[in-house]
Amino acid sequence: MSRFTSKRLITATALVALLGTAAYASSVHLKGGPNSKPAFTDLMLTLRTTGALAGLGFGDVLVGLSATANATATCSNGANHQPPGQNPAPITVSGSEAIPASEVQNGNVSFSVTTNPPVTPIPGAPGCPNSKNWTEDITDLSFTSATITVQQGTPLATVLTVTCMFSPATTDGPVPSGTVSCTSS
Repeated sequence: MSRFTSKRLITATALVALLGTAAYASSVHLKGGPNSKPAFTDLMLTLRTTGALAGLGFGDVLVGLSATANATATCSNGANHQPPGQNPAPITVSGSEAIPASEVQNGNVSFSVTTNPPVTPIPGAPGCPNSKNWTEDITDLSFTSATITVQQGTPLATVLTVTCMFSPATTDGPVPSGTVSCTSS
């Protein structure tokens, strides 16, 4: 290999390395200032979050939402008898939204992610008197926390994690901003 070809190869490698790093996010954050938080809506069996991101690089984005909730459930048998106070342990539901690079404009993009509903009836009816003769159906979720994860790059790398707590737990409808506290990392 000639000295000229070797210099071209080194220059090309350095250029690819520089351009490759410029395509990744540098300081991804929620738009709206240092204390900004996403909006949440409790949709009975799912949780939706909306917001806007800034500081993204060029590339596809994956926004994930994982939420923990206290479930309200009913147990019923063939005679439609429902014993009181049968609620399962807290459960976690999740969902995600893939956003193509073409929607990222100047490092900014809006997102809207809704979790998938829980499996119901609950297999094996663990919160009911008898798993053979009873069915356990989740009727509502009261969310206590949520984590939003933003990933970008090839391969996907986590560029932002927002952890939010709800106090008190959510009830159906829009979640009041004053009941939400979030931290970002």
